[in-house]
Amino acid sequence: MSTASILCLALLLDALLGEPKWLWDRVPHPAVLMGKAISWMDTRLNTGASRKLKGVLVAAALVVGGWIIGCVVSWFGWLPTLLIAAILLAQRSLVDHVKDVATALRTSVEDGQRAVARIVGRETKTLDQSGVSRAAIESAAENLSDGVIAPTFWFLIAGLPGLLIYKAVNTADSMIGYKNDTYKDFGWASACFDDVLNWIPARLTAVLIAVTHKGLTLWSDIRADAALHRSPNAGWPESAMARALDIALSGPRTYDNQLVDYPFVHDFGRKNLTANDIDAAVSALWRAWGLMLVIICLLALL
Repeated sequence: MSTASILCLALLLDALLGEPKWLWDRVPHPAVLMGKAISWMDTRLNTGASRKLKGVLVAAALVVGGWIIGCVVSWFGWLPTLLIAAILLAQRSLVDHVKDVATALRTSVEDGQRAVARIVGRETKTLDQSGVSRAAIESAAENLSDGVIAPTFWFLIAGLPGLLIYKAVNTADSMIGYKNDTYKDFGWASACFDDVLNWIPARLTAVLIAVTHKGLTLWSDIRADAALHRSPNAGWPESAMARALDIALSGPRTYDNQLVDYPFVHDFGRKNLTANDIDAAVSALWRAWGLMLVIICLLALL
């Protein structure tokens, strides 16, 4: 079975089943195992001198380990490859988490704050209705790229080894890729490599969102808005989502009790947001996913 055919089935299986709680209550999720391995290396290596070199070695170990495990699993045929690929794609779980925020927000702002805190890193206790909605939509756009399009892209390029390498590096970036005193050296390599691996997928995500809404007529505006973002990659899907829904995203937010005055992406977009806008973002996630599925199925037929 071709790589594209396996990928089509994996995408459909993930969309149908998502993350079955009964399974992951009994066995560890592969992403959890990756996290434990990274935490183990962090505890033992992120000390003393030469932390940047140690961080480079960690990133290299993740690449080599992902490649070896991916190759070994692939030797057992298409079925285990399909199952692991489906497990590591995150469209259904992303949609479910974002929808949970809309449901909670319709009950109360406080419930919305608690729900969105599960999917964002910023402080949420002071967010109003618009702030909760904006945070959920930003997370939806960014995680469509990181959790769906990028894994799909790297599986298509390099099979299961490519997918495992991407997920390991992306997990490392989320755990140690911070620019604080603890991780600015040790996490430098993982953060840089994650930026490299996400460069094409982030822009591809923006294209998919744009094409399934207003086409590419606003591409120059999307590109200009993306340049305003603090991240070299996250700004692309976020900017495309902002233009697709005609809303303003990003903007000021609070981390560790400190207000950070980030500029708005699509500043002229509507800033008064509600749970209905989160629903619209969920619809955008499925539209982009659907277009990607069609493209991969066509590749499989070829």
